[in-house]
Amino acid sequence: MPSQPSTPRGQQTRQKLLDAAEVVFGETGYERAGIVEITQRAGVAQGTFYTYFPDKKAIFIELVKELSHRLRREIAIAVEGLTDRIEMERVGFRVFFTFAHQHRNLYKIVRQAEFVDEDLFRWYYRLLAEGYVRGLSQAMDVGQLRRLDPECLAYCLMGIADFLGMRWVLWNDERPPEAVVESMLAFIRHGMDSHPPTQGQETQGG
Repeated sequence: MPSQPSTPRGQQTRQKLLDAAEVVFGETGYERAGIVEITQRAGVAQGTFYTYFPDKKAIFIELVKELSHRLRREIAIAVEGLTDRIEMERVGFRVFFTFAHQHRNLYKIVRQAEFVDEDLFRWYYRLLAEGYVRGLSQAMDVGQLRRLDPECLAYCLMGIADFLGMRWVLWNDERPPEAVVESMLAFIRHGMDSHPPTQGQETQGG
C-alpha cells in the first residue's frame, strides 16, 4: 500500500511524484512509462519513489484516486449554496471543463485505467455517478426535474460532459465556448423535442 507521509516535506515530495506521474502517464502511456522517468521529472532520487509507492501500478492507482477526489471536491465547492438544479448543472459542467483543461492528461489516464485496473476504472465513474444520482434524486423530489431514472440520467449527463470535454478541451486545448455550454443546457432542459413543454408542465412531470 502507498505510504502516507507524516511531515509537510514528505507530503510535498509525494505530491511532486504524483504531479510528475500525471505528466508521464499522460504523455507516454502506462506501459511505456518508467519509474526513472517519473522520478527525474519530479526531481527526486529513484530510491525516494519507493518510500511512498511500492511500484508503478501503485502510483497510477493513487493518481487516479487523487484526480477523482480533486475534481469532485472542486465541483462540490462551486455548487455549494446553489438550489436550482439547472444552475448547478451549469456551474458543475464549467468546473469540469476548467479542471479537464488544467489536467489535460486526465482523459488519457482514466482511459488507461480500463486496461491497467478495470476495478479502478469502474470505481472512478461509479463514484462520480453516486453523487450525481443523489443530487438529481433530490431535485426530482422537490419538483425541479421530471421523474426519471436518476442513475440513467446521471450517466447521460456524465457522457455529455465527457464528449464535449473531449471535443474542445482534449482536441482544441480550450474550454467549450459559451454558446456550446448554453446549447448543452438547453438540451438538458428540453431534450430534442421541437415543442418543449412549458415550465409548469415540466414541474408536473409532463
